[in-house]
Amino acid sequence: MTDHILEMRGITKTFPGVKALQDVSLGVKRGHVHAICGENGAGKSTLMKVLSGVYPAGTFDGQIVFEGQPVDFRSINDSEAAGVVIIHQELALSPYLSIAENIFLGNERQTRGWIDWNRTNLEAAKLLERVGLKNNPVTKITDLGVGQQQLVEIAKALSKRVKLLILDEPTAALNDADSAHLLGLIKQLQAQGITSIIISHKLNEIEAIANEVTIIRDGRTIETLDMQADHVSEERIIKGMVGRELESRYPEHTPSIGEELLRVENWNVFHPVDVTRQIVTNASIHVRAGEIVGIAGLMGAGRTELAMSVFGKSYGVKISGRVLKRGVEVDMSTVPKAIRNGVAYATEDRKRYGLNLIDDITRNTSGSALGKLAGLFGFVDGHKEATVAGEYLKSLKIKAPGVSSITGKLSGGNQQKVVLSKWMYADPDVLILDEPTRGIDVGAKYEIYAIINRLADEGKGIIMISSELPELLGVCDRIYTLAEGRITADIPRSEATAEVLMQHMTRERERGASDNLQ
Repeated sequence: MTDHILEMRGITKTFPGVKALQDVSLGVKRGHVHAICGENGAGKSTLMKVLSGVYPAGTFDGQIVFEGQPVDFRSINDSEAAGVVIIHQELALSPYLSIAENIFLGNERQTRGWIDWNRTNLEAAKLLERVGLKNNPVTKITDLGVGQQQLVEIAKALSKRVKLLILDEPTAALNDADSAHLLGLIKQLQAQGITSIIISHKLNEIEAIANEVTIIRDGRTIETLDMQADHVSEERIIKGMVGRELESRYPEHTPSIGEELLRVENWNVFHPVDVTRQIVTNASIHVRAGEIVGIAGLMGAGRTELAMSVFGKSYGVKISGRVLKRGVEVDMSTVPKAIRNGVAYATEDRKRYGLNLIDDITRNTSGSALGKLAGLFGFVDGHKEATVAGEYLKSLKIKAPGVSSITGKLSGGNQQKVVLSKWMYADPDVLILDEPTRGIDVGAKYEIYAIINRLADEGKGIIMISSELPELLGVCDRIYTLAEGRITADIPRSEATAEVLMQHMTRERERGASDNLQ
């Protein structure tokens, strides 16, 4: 008989008006890495919240068997006491506490009722060594990068004698180096006998690390595949996720490029805290009507900083340079002025900066252009506002019961569509998209690419920042590369390859050479 550390049998979970999970069954073998794949909204995270006690026993139907015994986890404390630890996509760390304090928060190392700080820091150091993090245990979380914070979360899990580690989109916000390190750590933990469940949209990572993969679609289990015995490919997983063959990851598009819409010349930006540190140096870029222009660069190259500083100077200090709209210099000194000048910016962090997660779809959609909804005496016309939101709900295929649905309860892909609807309603001439498909599944990505193409066909200029080179190569008409805050190349689609992009992303041009790239 196969040794399963976990079995979930006939799990059904219902929210008001929505059946999130229906008769889902899952078996995880001891010591394996088990992947769960599915489109956004398929029920993956909901299933793991059921398992970990976030949704306690009694709020769902079905049975959970852990280490051969039926269990009823009524809280996260119950599941952690049994050895089941979940690391959510949004990391649960206190930024102003130290690494050691975060690791043992709620599980303090005490001597006679007092916290033993020497023991706390010593044990934390041993856990950090185990996960390959070289920072001092007294380092504040706010001083760590996202990849390092992920390792702290795993160290925290190890402090609880974890047997089954659940990781929800662990590499979504990581660069390639941090992702590789984290995946290597999961394999090390596997060698130590720790079982892992990993939810990820990065199918190449699933292919590289998983022993089995369970595919969930529309709240139901579709199938569980043995990655080796079933010779599973990315295409095979995609077929299970979307219910059909996906012939191409990127929709066909023939651009119709017109006049120049926006030009940024000799743009310089300094760090908002360390004002002596220059983040962007003499950057010059332009975009034309109907054109999709990519910006490629490694983590820390200055891509987001460039975009945010152009959009109303919402990042940085001592900003200099010119922004021209159809050849005429425009004032971009504030966000409202940038919007009035026809420029919009969809942030990479939709949960923090792009959306009001506690408000509904209607308010999020209308937020950037309330003036268009002004009725009698300047008040917002609520009926018109709901009608507009409903039109975007339908045209962008946002999966939600209605426009009154709370945005924070939507899946990542549907949240991203709400962000796009907000800026589409503002009707900008130029739309800057910063990591528009981060953390969403391959099917939803395809839909967003189609929306981007549609906007370009309407004559908009699109500037697209992405960490995924295949995405830039599949969508963009032209790609700029950025290294250490400088534009190092302007590459047409016909000449762009991953190798060419990487070459320019890792090699800074001679200073001043980026000023005149056209």
